[in-house]
Amino acid sequence: MPEIINLGALQLTFLQSKDDTAGSLDLFEMTLQPNARMPIPHYHDRWDETIYGLSGISTWRIDGKDIDVAPGETVFIRRGLVHSFTNRSHRPATCLCMLSPGVLGPQYFKEMAALLTAGTPDPAKMKETMLRYGLVPVLQS
Repeated sequence: MPEIINLGALQLTFLQSKDDTAGSLDLFEMTLQPNARMPIPHYHDRWDETIYGLSGISTWRIDGKDIDVAPGETVFIRRGLVHSFTNRSHRPATCLCMLSPGVLGPQYFKEMAALLTAGTPDPAKMKETMLRYGLVPVLQS
């Protein structure tokens, strides 16, 4: 049964995790509400990420370039590339996200959800959680 994780303006529906696939992949559907975004540009060097648009349009900033992903379109984020994302539209946008190999699982997102729902998010705790799971935050100038 899919596991749903609510991160406020982002909702994840985990379909497969590293635990289900012997570490082969993590697969989840992500819905971004209007103006939702990943505010911390980051990279990871242990997995690649593939995004497939299902509805609406999400914008992925990858290695300094903005790429719009509409339904039926895809973008590949090679490990090591700095990226973030946003939904600039007035409608929700949904995409399918695949991490290969699977190293995150739903636990990372559950921990981030707990930090976000605990009131004002503590940037130091968010950074520590990201680093512990292999996401490296990058300050943009």
